[in-house]
Amino acid sequence: MSAPYARRLVLAIFLGAAIAPASRAGDVVIYRCTDASGALTLQNAPCPKGMKQEQRTLQGVNTVPMAPANSASPPTTAQMQPAAPTRPATRDPAPAAPAADAHRLPPPVLFQCTTYDKDTYVTEDSEPASRCVALRTTGLDGNPQGGAGQACEVVRDTCARVADGALCDAWKKRRDETEVAWRFARRENVDRNRAEYERVARILSESDCGE
Repeated sequence: MSAPYARRLVLAIFLGAAIAPASRAGDVVIYRCTDASGALTLQNAPCPKGMKQEQRTLQGVNTVPMAPANSASPPTTAQMQPAAPTRPATRDPAPAAPAADAHRLPPPVLFQCTTYDKDTYVTEDSEPASRCVALRTTGLDGNPQGGAGQACEVVRDTCARVADGALCDAWKKRRDETEVAWRFARRENVDRNRAEYERVARILSESDCGE
């Protein structure tokens, strides 16, 4: 077989494989044609009249078309959809704070009292306290150094109800006074004074005085 004939034969095979209709998906039909002189031709079309024809079916390979490396893939439907506008992130609203001390009531009334010597204190007792103030005694001759016995004068403290606007401050003063009485009490009075301090502190903390 001559070289030109061989090249023509190979070219015909590849051209036929490229454009021949398939009898089934992926198959290629090749026609082998032989003329009167014995020359052989392979082609993808039926042989001309007067030539000997042989038909062969070659099984092809199904391939998926590949896009060139430098070509961009066509946009998908999802990519073609306009992007939804981005909403700024919002923070969850802070939980509403409970009504501050809505259930608390003002503390009980207090009274501010003044002693005979101008000392002041606060008390829950509306009845002014009384105390016996010592009196100086003299002798029958009027000499203060010769006095015999002891005498005192009973006096009552002067008390007034604390105004509502100053009630919280008065209770804080009352708490401080009972704390001092507890911490500096004699040993036999510690438990009693401590219990009184805790009672006053509890009244203040459960009121609407902000503690």
